[in-house]
Amino acid sequence: MSVPVLHDYWRSSASYRVRIGAGLKGVALETVSVDLRTDAHLSGALDALNPQRLVPVLECEEGALTQSLAILEYFDDLYPERPLLPGDPWARAQQRALAQIIACDVHPVCNLRVLRRLRSMGHDDAEVRSWMHTWMAAGFEALEARAGDAAFLGGDTAMLPDVVLVPQVYNARRFELDLTPYPRLVAIAERCEALPAFAQAAPREP
Repeated sequence: MSVPVLHDYWRSSASYRVRIGAGLKGVALETVSVDLRTDAHLSGALDALNPQRLVPVLECEEGALTQSLAILEYFDDLYPERPLLPGDPWARAQQRALAQIIACDVHPVCNLRVLRRLRSMGHDDAEVRSWMHTWMAAGFEALEARAGDAAFLGGDTAMLPDVVLVPQVYNARRFELDLTPYPRLVAIAERCEALPAFAQAAPREP
């Protein structure tokens, strides 16, 4: 397998991260669409690659790799010329911490399977939206306080936390979260979205 295969859903923010990272690193990918709306991830086709039945999954010569941050750091190790994380251990840890505010604390409680579970428990659309706004706002508030005056969360160039931020901003806009309390994050996201790797990775329905 010469070109890695990304099992991807166009609207998945975790898959979106991987597409951005691949673009920044110049990694060519073949994509296989897995439509979460039709429960294609539950059909059994992913079982051998990811027993969690989640996307993204990167299928490469070494095997199958799951979890978007693991995939991004794999890219970073494999293609170090355009780093997604700085070389200094403390700076790397700080950048990971920013990325994980979203990847660990916001995204897991706002993804599709959580929203479906909330609806199955009788919560209506307004309540589900309020749930999402609560956790998105908590994450954005923390990131806004730590954003500083640099052009990107990563500093002078877009790095791992920026790759994670932009898909969450996309979700926030989609679910109509008021972003006016987060002017630094909005400005950073807009700078990122103007970069080719981010623009080319943006969600587009097949």
